[in-house]
Amino acid sequence: MQNYRVTWTLNGESKRSGVAYDLASAEGRKVRLEQEAGVADVEIVSEKPGV
Repeated sequence: MQNYRVTWTLNGESKRSGVAYDLASAEGRKVRLEQEAGVADVEIVSEKPGV
């Protein structure tokens, strides 16, 4: 199973999700983050399992 994390910038500070998601969940998280004030550069990044 492939895991994904979500990265974004919040008010100029880089952030990264603390949990790994499946692709559908990562996409949902991306959509929710993009609607928050001060959030920019939201990306889904692939991650090796077990990391």
